[in-house]
Amino acid sequence: MTPTGEKKEFKSGYIAIVGAPNVGKSTLLNQLLKQRISITAPKPQTTRNRILGIINGDGYQIVFVDTPGIHRARDEFNRGLVETALSTLRESDAVLFMIEPESDGPTNEYILGNLRRIHTPVILVINKVDALRNKSDLLPLIQRYRERFEFRAVIPISALKGEGTGDILAEVLALVPEGPQYYPGDYITDQPERFFVAELIREKILHLAHQEIPYAVAVVIEKFSETPEKDLIEIEATINVERESQKPIIIGKGGQMLKEIGKQARREIETFLGCHIYLGLFVRVQKNWRKDPKALLEFGYPQRR
Repeated sequence: MTPTGEKKEFKSGYIAIVGAPNVGKSTLLNQLLKQRISITAPKPQTTRNRILGIINGDGYQIVFVDTPGIHRARDEFNRGLVETALSTLRESDAVLFMIEPESDGPTNEYILGNLRRIHTPVILVINKVDALRNKSDLLPLIQRYRERFEFRAVIPISALKGEGTGDILAEVLALVPEGPQYYPGDYITDQPERFFVAELIREKILHLAHQEIPYAVAVVIEKFSETPEKDLIEIEATINVERESQKPIIIGKGGQMLKEIGKQARREIETFLGCHIYLGLFVRVQKNWRKDPKALLEFGYPQRR
């Protein structure tokens, strides 16, 4: 309440972050939150689920939605990811459309076509401008995009360095309406700890494995048991692959690859959970799981509507 007894205005809203695969959406979300909740990797389609990042401030709550990269998907699994991302557009109060300075192909035009079908304010976010040799190249790029769509604002940023994120928050706050507090004030996301543990394990596979192996992997947490008196959490996870030939690659010679995945994941998970963990990793073949609706449901991936 204000000193006069009037209820203070509270603003809230959902902001979708959309763009082509590997454009930096998850890096931006982590920078906005000043905490790492989305995994990152130099590979497209790193994000597979909608991930909410919640910023709580004096008189506002902004819920950013990190989405899978939008592209023309060919298989059932990726079509489900793209449909999840596109459905977010219709449910948001504003959209951050992320592009790269040197990426102006059919994927971005496809996304613009979907943005034209909604009546939601869109902010164009040009990422990775720190990599530009000549900053004056931004002006013709901005002009080209303004001719194709009526953006509410255009913001050049470097998500990796955190440059420009304050401008994004200011623009968003100007757009969101009065509304309720959707989540408790101490929430930064709506996902459970198990989800992030599985994602951290998958992130290490994305960084350590090569070619198609990371895309054929789904991580499922089988056990998450807390022992407070020992300051310990026991975690067992299954790494699912699609073919028999992929299993020895994940395990590695003498089990070295699996050990390295476990070593790097354990370090990150302990930092995330703030306690010691025991991490047991197992590898299982789930044939063609990306084409199996039952397996997709079991692994928690979005289904086509």
